[in-house]
Amino acid sequence: MSSIFFSAERNQHLLADANQDPSAATEHLPTDLPGNDLHSFRSTSRSGINFPSAIANLLHLHHSSPTPLPAVNELTPTFTPKDDISSLRSFIHGPGDWSSLLDPLHPSLRREILKYGEFSQATYDAFDNNPGSEYRGSSLYGRRRILQLLGLSRYGYAVSRYIYATSNINLPRWFVQPLLRPKSSWCDVSNWMGFVAVSGDAESRRIGCRDIAVAWRGTVSAAEWVEDLQAQLVPLIPGAPDHEGARVERGFLSLYTSRSESSRFTRSSASEQVMRELRRLVEFYKNRGEDVSVTITGHSLGGALALLNAAEAASILPADVAVTVISFGAPRVGNELFGEMLKAKKVKVLRVATKQDLVPKVPGVVFNEERMGEGWEWVYTHVGDELALDAEASMYLKRGVVDVAGFHGLETYLHLVDGHEKAGGVFRARARRDIALVNKFTGLLREDLAIPERWYQPANKGMVRNEFGRWVVPRRPKEDIPSPYVPSPAAGAASSSSAP
Repeated sequence: MSSIFFSAERNQHLLADANQDPSAATEHLPTDLPGNDLHSFRSTSRSGINFPSAIANLLHLHHSSPTPLPAVNELTPTFTPKDDISSLRSFIHGPGDWSSLLDPLHPSLRREILKYGEFSQATYDAFDNNPGSEYRGSSLYGRRRILQLLGLSRYGYAVSRYIYATSNINLPRWFVQPLLRPKSSWCDVSNWMGFVAVSGDAESRRIGCRDIAVAWRGTVSAAEWVEDLQAQLVPLIPGAPDHEGARVERGFLSLYTSRSESSRFTRSSASEQVMRELRRLVEFYKNRGEDVSVTITGHSLGGALALLNAAEAASILPADVAVTVISFGAPRVGNELFGEMLKAKKVKVLRVATKQDLVPKVPGVVFNEERMGEGWEWVYTHVGDELALDAEASMYLKRGVVDVAGFHGLETYLHLVDGHEKAGGVFRARARRDIALVNKFTGLLREDLAIPERWYQPANKGMVRNEFGRWVVPRRPKEDIPSPYVPSPAAGAASSSSAP
């Protein structure tokens, strides 16, 4: 491997420090080196390359004087009124080419990107990752309440079912750690991975079709991608003639297709769960004579699963159902033939990627040069159109820092999307999204904004005072206790008159 990027011991030390020590993660790179001695560090490089400069260039980090901050009016709404975009249906939720809407970024497309980004963020906000929870690894909220409790009911969607996943191979620690919990009250071999939601009547009229959204949950820890990614390409569907030569990353495919007979939640794979629901919903709405779109979204690992889901959906659903992917900070998933297969099946893909984020750079040629000699079918490539973001365009973010988790964080992405107008442009003055959300799980905001780092946590860390004055861990409401999916006539009722 290239000594520029992978004098592996040094690089993993840097990434481990950034992940495990939050205070070190936001230091300027030269002071974050072992021993804080830049000259001794350089002397260890066989090629004499300035390693800190190489990493800074890879992440597009530059030191510059802080830009004066505009005044933030705390009395203004954090989202703009929804406009009727049915005339743009073909370009945004249909088969039309949306490249003309990307640069400059059309305001209506920006709002749709943010909508699906918030659905992706909901899979993090609702994920129970509390080590002491008897339901760790599940959703904190039942499907009928999740969007309302997370403040997303304004989008006019209703969740019709949850998706759960397991795996038959050794997955990275960020996934298996929740599975190593003590015996739980719900399941020990499955994790909640996302949901399927349907647009209601009003939202469907606004966008010009009945939209079925699938949101996949991503990783818990960003820096562990580099160390733990399987990075082994395997056939998408062995022996299938229309998929011949298409290869995808082994760990992603296992997570998407594995079952566990010991779990009520994953006796069917994530693939089988989501496709059963998509077929059911598409059939219901098409029988009503409606135009139907499927929009699949996810961040990080969720973006990888979104591509696999889109490949399957486009192969199985009727040809007139548009299948679209909007991903955030997603890694490469497969080889060039996998990308060509998606294109042949008319899957539209928009990859939102920040220059300073490591995850979209893996796995690939830089990280897997030894595969180059084995033939191009073993080389990872990205798929679709890219919306390239630059963290240095935002005057609200710290400059010249290495914060692997911060640059990869979905809230950082949504902040940058809200401020993006065109490639190389400045952060737009009319951005409305609350900037405090950037520091929800990170510390990327400038210190002079006086917004605490990593401020998001349940009130009193989830403890409540009972009627006897004692602080206790509350029991979940019945409607929020995980239970296997059972379809009903009112499943996912976006409105009672249109529910499948």
